[in-house]
Amino acid sequence: MEEKTMAADAPNRVSRRNFIKGVIASGAAVSSAGYLWRASALSGQQPSAPGSVERLTLRYKLGLTGTKIGCDRAECGACTVLVDGVPRYSCSTLTHTMRGRKIVTIEGLAAADGKLHPVQQGVIDEQGFQCAFCMSGFIMATVGFLKTNPNPTRMELAHGISGNLCRCQDYDKILTAMMCGAENLRKA
Repeated sequence: MEEKTMAADAPNRVSRRNFIKGVIASGAAVSSAGYLWRASALSGQQPSAPGSVERLTLRYKLGLTGTKIGCDRAECGACTVLVDGVPRYSCSTLTHTMRGRKIVTIEGLAAADGKLHPVQQGVIDEQGFQCAFCMSGFIMATVGFLKTNPNPTRMELAHGISGNLCRCQDYDKILTAMMCGAENLRKA
């Protein structure tokens, strides 16, 4: 009889298993809330949470869509821009900290007459990307790296842009294109 009573009371008690399941469920709910607010911002609606701020200023407020939204966690590099000549992930950079600083996106690399930047031209010459989703981030990282090392070896360049990821995983082709861009830059 006691065993039946204990089994009947078990759902009402907090077990280690039920506690862990609850933590996982609440974590999933909290993390998905950020994506729901981001989705409402992307669709043009105002953020619904009190105190929340508008994000994605480069893409949706300034219309600079070359800066991609990749992981949104500062892990993939698709959103790389140059801040005072230094590559930075725009997804992890607060807008108010950029006042008075020079920000260059992929759209700002070409000359005023439309001539492509030497690294951009290197990508075209070598057909360096498959889907090109990550291309702008790689180009911006390469341009920033070439400011510190204008004549890198292939291994140095690979290390210099290693903070960028490619979903297609065609790194050999990408490095060849970036090395061609470095050569173009030295000639320019």
